[in-house]
Amino acid sequence: MTLAFANARLILEDRVQTGMLLVEGDRIAEIRRGAEVPEGAIDLQGDYLAPGMIELHTDNLERHIQPRPGVDWPHASAILAHDAELAGCGITTVFDAMRVGSIRSGGRDGESHAYARALASELITMRHTGALRISHLLHLRAEVCSETLVDELAEFGPDDRVGIISLMDHTPGQRQFRDLSKLKQYVQGRRGLDEEEFAAHVADLQAMRDSFGDAHEAATVAMAHRLGAVLASHDDTTAAHVQTSARHGVRLAEFPTTLEAAAACNASGIMVIMGAPNLVRGGSHSGNVSAEELARAGHLDILSSDYVPSGLLTGALILSRIWDDLPRAMATVTANPARAAGLDDRGRLIPGARADLIRFRMLDQTPVMRETWVRGRRV
Repeated sequence: MTLAFANARLILEDRVQTGMLLVEGDRIAEIRRGAEVPEGAIDLQGDYLAPGMIELHTDNLERHIQPRPGVDWPHASAILAHDAELAGCGITTVFDAMRVGSIRSGGRDGESHAYARALASELITMRHTGALRISHLLHLRAEVCSETLVDELAEFGPDDRVGIISLMDHTPGQRQFRDLSKLKQYVQGRRGLDEEEFAAHVADLQAMRDSFGDAHEAATVAMAHRLGAVLASHDDTTAAHVQTSARHGVRLAEFPTTLEAAAACNASGIMVIMGAPNLVRGGSHSGNVSAEELARAGHLDILSSDYVPSGLLTGALILSRIWDDLPRAMATVTANPARAAGLDDRGRLIPGARADLIRFRMLDQTPVMRETWVRGRRV
């Protein structure tokens, strides 16, 4: 089947040009200049046509399977709703983030439970049956401050196509939660702990890191290499953190918390990913470095929607105003995440690439998604 998208503002790698894009089957076949609309072509009426966006880190699926604390929603329904939401936001490839590493000690209020293996199996089954609109891959978020990480990681193998494994360490007093007042605000808001309960919570997690952290970190690095997954760090704060990441073979730094760490990543050839909500809100909700500051310093490579799928395109358009460069900004949600994840078949409007496409226009400074295509099929 041949599709022709005419009278479009095509967001190419180095420019925006009015033209027509032809699709043969599931691939981009040709790009032509000009505003003409041949018979049979789809008239995009001057809307933007861009590559489908690629999401490397999102908590959105977890939000759907647990819409409220203690509420476990049926997973098949949650996966379908998550898939439809992302398609509607212009995301055509997603690495679904799932936590591995739980707390199973008895009696703790709010303890976490293993869920990743079962959820991944359901997702893979739905992918094989063709029930999903967009491309779904796995991102395992390995929490080293836990008790069960090694056992949970061992449940995954090469057939699962795990694309990313991130090293996470949410021990209170360092990285994202080096400011304990921010952690207190977050935990007490979610779980209603009093001062004594919060102090016990902090002590429990710090003791757990002392008992398991180093062994879990080593096991996670080994598993990423064994599965051929991209290894990511999480919340690097110091240059020393980045040096450790580089020794492990980390290729992607998720949400460095300081300018120092981001600059060290840049110097080490580690790509930096920041949250689009940080850009949209004008800063980090945890009090860490702002995405805008990193963008202006030249230390931001990739955006993630994190916890707001619609924020990905909005964030890219904010970057386009900061840099005065729409193609560079769109690359942070298309070509750059594709390169970081080793997906060389998508993320650019070039002949031979997958026909993953999005159409949008602007309402003042807000992007309005119109249509999404995956492999040349409107979803």
